[in-house]
Amino acid sequence: MEPKILAFAGSSRKESFNKRLLAIAALGAKEAGAKVTLIDLADYPMPLFNQDLESEEGIPENARKFKRLLVEHDAFIIASPEYNSAFSPLLKNVIDWASRAESEGEPPLEAFQGKMATILAASPGALGGLRGLVFLRMLLANIGVTVLPEQQTIPQAFNAFNVDGSLIDERKHKSVMELGRKLAFTVGKLSA
Repeated sequence: MEPKILAFAGSSRKESFNKRLLAIAALGAKEAGAKVTLIDLADYPMPLFNQDLESEEGIPENARKFKRLLVEHDAFIIASPEYNSAFSPLLKNVIDWASRAESEGEPPLEAFQGKMATILAASPGALGGLRGLVFLRMLLANIGVTVLPEQQTIPQAFNAFNVDGSLIDERKHKSVMELGRKLAFTVGKLSA
C-alpha cells in the first residue's frame, strides 16, 4: 500500500526557510514511494482557537478542511520555525482546531491518533530551531502521534539554501531527504 503523507510548515511566510526545507523532505518521501500532499497553511486561514467561538459558530470551514487532510493521511512531515524557543503560534493554532471533535460519536483526537510524523526546522539562529522541536515532539506525542527519533535542524538558514531551494551543505541535504524516505518506509512497513 502506498503511504499517504501530508507535509506542511508552521509558517505562512512566502519566502519561508521552513517551506524550502519541507520541500526537500517531501521529495525524499516521494522518491521512497509515498504519495505526498504538500500544503501551505496560508491557504487555510483560521481565527485563534476560542471555545466560545466554537460554541457559537462551530469549527471554521478551513479548520474542517485541514482536519480532513490530517485524517486522510497516514503520516505527517512538519517543518517549524522557532519563535522564542517554541514552535510557531500558527502551528499550535491549526493543531488546536484540528484536535476538536465535530460530532459526539467522533473518537478523541481522530486526526492524530495512530499517525506517524517526522519533524524538522530551519532558523536564522545558531541552533536551527532545535528548542522549538522539543516542544513540538512533546505536543505530538501527547495527542497520539508517533514521532520518528531522527530530526534535522538547519542553523543560519539565511545562508543555508541554494537558489533552487536545495541545501548548500550536501550532507544536510541528504539527511533531510533521508527523513522523508525513512518516514515513507516506516509507514509502508507498518501498514503492510
